[in-house]
Amino acid sequence: MSGIAAQLFEGKDIRFGPIDFEKDPEIESKWTHDASFLRLYDPEPARPMSAAIVKKRYEKLEKDMEDDKDFYHFMIRAREDDRLMGKAMIHRIEWTNGNCAIRLGIGSPDDRRKGFGTQAAHMLLRFAFSELNMFRVSAYIPEYNEGGLALAKKFGFVEEVRRRKSMERDARRWDLIVFGLLKDEWANQASP
Repeated sequence: MSGIAAQLFEGKDIRFGPIDFEKDPEIESKWTHDASFLRLYDPEPARPMSAAIVKKRYEKLEKDMEDDKDFYHFMIRAREDDRLMGKAMIHRIEWTNGNCAIRLGIGSPDDRRKGFGTQAAHMLLRFAFSELNMFRVSAYIPEYNEGGLALAKKFGFVEEVRRRKSMERDARRWDLIVFGLLKDEWANQASP
């Protein structure tokens, strides 16, 4: 699926980059005012945040990433103009067992459903399997996240666990589905 010459942090239209502490908080603050984005990206209750709070969270995130060494966080940027489009993460890393989970989100509604999530997922999987030498990657997706479910299936993830009625949104209970993809399954498939 990839060789030593493969670009780890670049896709066709996007690239992974670090946090820009001057520009990114204002942009992500706007995303926190979009409940649909937050509900797709994070199981925590949706709440709007100021740019100052987002910046404090970035600072904590960078410190935790450096101290804990059990997750990798990337900002998804457009290659053409370097604008912030989303965020991606490899987390829940179990180095001993070679397991981890991925999560990603495209922030602006104008950037969704254009293939950027597919590119970001491909890059995350390539990084997890080729660079971090993970054996297994998981994705935790609420059943109402149709785009996330389709993306998991596109990459060959297998439903492994269904936590029935474990999430509540708008006075309705939803299943949380845990998907898994093994390294040999990833290596044996054609790129989506």
